[in-house]
Order: sequence, then structure tokens, then C-alpha cells
Amino acid sequence: MSLCGCGNFEAGVEVNGHPTWLPPKRKEDVPVLRLNNSLTDSKVDFVPKRGRVVKWYSCGPTVYDSTHMGHARCYLSLDILRRIMEDYFNYDVVYQINITDIDDKIILRARQNKLIDDYLNDCAIGIEKVVEDVEKATTRFEEKLEKKEKELEEPLPEDANSRSRQEREDAINQLKLKKENFRNMLLNITAVKAHLEKKNVSEDKCALVTAAREPLAAMLDVEKGHTVTEHAVFDAHTRKYEREYMEDMDALGIRPPDVITRVTEYVPDIIAFIERIIGKGLAYESNGSVYLDIQSFKGKGYNYRKCVPSKGDTSKADIEESEGALAASSTEKKHPNDFALWKNSKPGEPAWESPWGKGRPGWHIECSVVASDILGDNLDMHSGGSDLKFPHHDNELAQSEAALGVKQWVNYFTHAGHLHIKGLKMSKSLKNFVTIRQALEHHSARQLRMMFLLQEWDKPMNFSDQTVEDAKSKEATFKNFFQRVKALMREDYLADPNGVGFRKKEQDHALLELLLQTQDEVHNALLDNFDTRTAVLSMINLVAEANKYLQEVGDKPAVLLIRKIAVYSTQMLKVFGVIQGTDDLGFPLTDGAPGDVETIAKPYLDTFVDFRDKIRNFALSLPKNDPSKTFLLSACDEVRDTSLVEVGVRLEDRVDQSAIWKLDDPAVLKTEVAEKENKIREQKRQKQQKRLEAIEKELSSIKPFLEKLPDEYFSADTYELDDNGIPVKEKNAAEPLAKSKIKSLKKEQAVYKKNYDKVVKKANGDIPEYINALEEELSELTLDQ
Repeated sequence: MSLCGCGNFEAGVEVNGHPTWLPPKRKEDVPVLRLNNSLTDSKVDFVPKRGRVVKWYSCGPTVYDSTHMGHARCYLSLDILRRIMEDYFNYDVVYQINITDIDDKIILRARQNKLIDDYLNDCAIGIEKVVEDVEKATTRFEEKLEKKEKELEEPLPEDANSRSRQEREDAINQLKLKKENFRNMLLNITAVKAHLEKKNVSEDKCALVTAAREPLAAMLDVEKGHTVTEHAVFDAHTRKYEREYMEDMDALGIRPPDVITRVTEYVPDIIAFIERIIGKGLAYESNGSVYLDIQSFKGKGYNYRKCVPSKGDTSKADIEESEGALAASSTEKKHPNDFALWKNSKPGEPAWESPWGKGRPGWHIECSVVASDILGDNLDMHSGGSDLKFPHHDNELAQSEAALGVKQWVNYFTHAGHLHIKGLKMSKSLKNFVTIRQALEHHSARQLRMMFLLQEWDKPMNFSDQTVEDAKSKEATFKNFFQRVKALMREDYLADPNGVGFRKKEQDHALLELLLQTQDEVHNALLDNFDTRTAVLSMINLVAEANKYLQEVGDKPAVLLIRKIAVYSTQMLKVFGVIQGTDDLGFPLTDGAPGDVETIAKPYLDTFVDFRDKIRNFALSLPKNDPSKTFLLSACDEVRDTSLVEVGVRLEDRVDQSAIWKLDDPAVLKTEVAEKENKIREQKRQKQQKRLEAIEKELSSIKPFLEKLPDEYFSADTYELDDNGIPVKEKNAAEPLAKSKIKSLKKEQAVYKKNYDKVVKKANGDIPEYINALEEELSELTLDQ
């Protein structure tokens, strides 16, 4: 098999220790797009096999549970790349995703859910039995964690590579989090037990099972999992989460794929695909399962592990990840590195008839079969999360090239970076995840997309308050600029007696040049591995300079140049999927709002704002003590902050100018008003708290002065005093006080008198009344708190 290059490929290259990669031949009419190709671990020129057509396959979800923000990191990032390919570079993309609806995780979760439901519905199981089972299950769960901890305490070999060391460090950190989650679970279980009431057994039972669900489900699965045999159990589970996934993608504004496939609909094709590999001597049957023979595969001149090259054997952790939680014993394989194409189904697992007996597809085989059926024997692009590089994608490549007899099944492999939360990969098993639906309760889909745009799509990123707030800030920058430009465009610039052209020559030309420069920067950034972060920051800089320009030129802006900047920014944000709809300029007011709503509203709002301005200016001119002033200004504020907000109008009062109106989503405006009110309340609370602390401090410093006057500072019970009340001798002492001691005591009394006089002055001569006033104020502040 020659690697010198022929047909659609250039000569093979070897980069960064990866096996030989064949660069597709360049077509002159294709832009010079460079992307990070996991097959070389470097940026390479992107050249589709067939003109502008891009055949692109992406691993879809394993539908065993709700999708979380870790999934959104992958799917949203790939959606951004796809939009740029289709809407900016104008490629004709055929985009396919696959739904994994046969998998060990699905089998376990569906089975355990069924067993938990049966357990709860079994009237013969009383609360005493539940308490006993929970105790047994949590003990087993803890033993499992302790066993894992001992395994991780075993030292690595001295020659362990950096990847193995990183995997060990990650595993230790993950175990720490799992142990913390387990401790919290035990606390929750204890709390539930403390409130058990024999009156309502059903509710008590449900509460306890819910608190201990994970360990209890695992124990029930070990004991009874083999009894769950109906396909309908697994089908119902996957269809529920498949629909939820599609709804979540729609809520995030992710374009639907052009083709969607399911594993369960391809089982006959999968069997035929495996038979082709066996027929070529590259796979073998063992105990009803079928494995790819890695040694035979490599012996035929194929390369194994293209995404994550390795000179040694596959690690134990990688093998476990590859074969799944329900894998058979490794003793039935010829070599530990061999992986399952077909699995012999055990009791409690869905099964299909095959030449090797009843079984089910292995994890990796599905993608090879569905993608090659739709997109052929040579894909332009294949994508997924970075955790899938090995074993999943390397195994995909091996079995596909074995079956199809090709040297390179995929030309470009792209992998989205992980999403981390508090330093660890977001994961269901670690319970450190935020579901997409939970995220959308606090942040808009636009803000989440902006957050991912501001990151490198193929690098790890942190999901934190800081990254979300940064995205919200950038969104607000664009939004405020668009609203400002819309307000500017509502004015009749053609009637301006000063003209319509570049009236501020130097500043106008500089802004135009910056626009052209920004367009180049954005274009080059997108050509450079879809660098959306650089692109967005360049656009933000353009908007900032445009705002600065508007401030400086006053009433003589180049209106159409400003509009051009706004339209360009809108077009690019549409490309990125941040803006939906057909409006030329700015964010749509709400989903499905008509594009000409501002034109319709303009004469009415202009008339109303003009009327309100006159009322407000009149009120401002009234004397401060005129009751009409307060009434009119309050009415003007109320219509701005309440009435107009309800109908989606933002009104901004300006000094020595008429107010300016902007249309916005009522929900957004209400949130802003609520946040403003909360901020005012919080500032008031902090001010009250500060005053409360000051009063308490004042009282503690003043009250001692009620006990004695300065002339009574020294007690006759302690000293013999002279006529001025100064000690001359300690009571019952033989000797008088030393002169130095008397001098020190006089100084002490003088300090007290000085402080006493300050308090008297502050209290207007009546310390008790002053203290009473402070205590009354303290009482009122305490009630407000």
C-alpha cells in the first residue's frame, strides 16, 4: 500500500509522532482555511475531496440521561464551526449525527430505573426493609470507593509517561469529589431517617430511596438486573432522552443535522459490516463476541491509534473505557488491545440474532457503519469531544479502514475541548454538572453561545461566573451599540443642514479604515482554525471605537458609516448564530417579532416621549418645596420604569437633551429593573448595617460615662482622696502614693474628663437622652434588617 501520494492526495507526511497522514490535494477555488487536525495534532490546510462539498459526521449523544453543559460545549462549538463553514465560507455541508441508543450506560440506567420503580411500587417492602437495604447498599458503595482508593495509592512505574501520570492525578481528584458526594449523601440519608413517620409509609419510603438512589440502584442491579429483558424498557428510556436532547439543542439555537441516524435502526447493517472484517481475516469470534484483531490489522500495513499515537500497549483504564461497564472477561481476547465489534448479550441486556448468537453491537462499530452508509468510504470531517479521541475514534478509524479497505477513512478529525467546573471535567459520574435546562434558567442561549465564542473551541475551558459575566458584558456592548445606531437612524439625517458626508474628515476616515481593518482581522481569524475569540474581540474593539467616535463628533456623525459598522457586526453575529432572524441591524426584540416594529412604533413613541419631556422639564423647573414637583417627577419615573417596560420600551433620560427610546425584550427590561431595585435595596441594607454597627459601637463607648462624673473618677473605697478628688494614698496603706504615681493618676483623670466633655457636647448636654435616642434608632434599624 503506497504512501507516496496519488489521486486525490499529496505525498504522505509525518508530524509530531503521528502515523503517516495524506493531505488532500488543494483546489484553487477553495479559501485557505487551516484547522487543527487531530490526525496530525497541528493546523493544516483544509481541502474538501469534492469541490465545495463537505461530508461531515459528528458523534451524537448517548441518550441515557439529560444533556448538560459539558455536552453543550461540544455541540454548540461544532454548531459555530458549521455555521462559519456554511454561511461565511459558503461550503455545501452535509452534516450527520448519530444517536447512540444501544450502550452499556443506557442498559444500566434503564435497568436500574425499572428496578427502582418496581421497588417503590412493591407494597410488600416496608420502611424497615428499606432502611436495611439502604444500609447494605451504602456499605457496598463505600467499600467500592475504598477499593478504588487503594488502587490509586499503588505507585506508578518509574518509566510511566506524562499521560499516565496525568490520568492518575485526574483519577485521584475525581475520587476526592466522589467521596465528598458520598459523604453528603450519607448526611442526607441520616436527615431523612430522622424525620421518618410511620403515618405515611409511601412518602417515607420514597424519600429514603431518593436519598440513597445511586447505591441502592447499583445493589438492586447486581441482584436483579438479569431479570429485565424487555426491549421496550430500553427503547422507552432512550426515546425519552433523545427527545429531550433534540429539544435542548433547539433551545440553544443549534441547527438540526441534515441526517440523523440511530444505532437500533442499523443492526443488520452492523452485522454485515462485521462479517466483511471477519472475511478479510482482521476480526475473530470468541464466546459469541467478535473482536478486531489489532495485530493482524497492523500486520496488513494499517496504522492503529492515529488520533492518540502510542508505542506501547493500551492502558487498563483505556481498555475499560473502550469495552464499557458490562464488558466480558478479557481472557476471551487474543490480545488485550483487541476491542469488541459485537458483544455477546448477557441476561438483562437487549439482544439481536446474529451469526455468532444473540448479542448487540459494540460501542465503536455504530459510527463506522452509519457514517460510511450516508457519507461514503472517505469523510471530509469527523468531530466529537476531545475525550473520544481514544479509544472511540481511533477504534472507529481502525474498523472502518479494515472493512472498507482504505488507508484513510477520515481526512480531518476535529475535537472540541472539555468543559471544566472547579478544575474537573463536567461529568455525570462526578455529579458536578449543570444541565442545559438549568443553565437556560439563568442565562439566555445567546449568552451561552457568546461564552463559547470567546473561548478556543478545541481547548479546555472553565464554566464559571467569570466566563458567563464576560459573555454578558460583550452581549451588552453589542446590544447598546445597536440600539444607539437605531436611534440615530430614526432621525432625518438627509434634512441635516450641515450635510450628510464625512464632515469630520480625519475621524471619519480613521473609523472607515478601522472597519476595513477589522473585516480583515475577522476574516483571517476565522481562516486560522475558526478563531472566534480573536474575531469577536476585534469586533468589540470596532464597536468601542465607534461609540467613542459618536461621543467626539457630537451632532455631525457619518450616519451611514455607523450603520455599515452595525450591519457588518449584525451579519457576523448571524454567522456565529448569536443573532437569529432577518433584521439587517441588531438583535431581534423577541423571537418571531416582526422586523418593521420600530418603524410602526416610531411616530407614537416620538410623540409620547416629546410630551413626557415637556412635563419632566416643567417639573424640574419648579421650586424644590413645591409638592407638584415630586408628584410629576415620580409619575415620569413610573412610566419609564414600569409602564413602558411592560411593553418593551427602554427610555433613557439625558441631561439637556430629549429622552431617547429603544425597543427591547420586555423580559430583559423587567430583569434589569428588578436587578436595579435589588441593588438599591442591597445598598440600603448595607448602609443600614453600617449605621447599626456604628450605633452599637457608639453606645458601648458612651455608656461607661453614665457611671461616674470626671470628679468622681477615683473611688473613695480604693483611695484616700484630697479635696480635688485626687488619690494621695491607697486605702489602709501605711505610706502615701509616690509623686510619680499621683502624676500618672491625674493624667488618667484628665483624659477621662476630656473624653467625657466630648460626649456631653455630642449629646447636647444630656447623655441619658442621647443614649435613649440611639437605642430607639438601633431598634428601628434592627426591625428593618
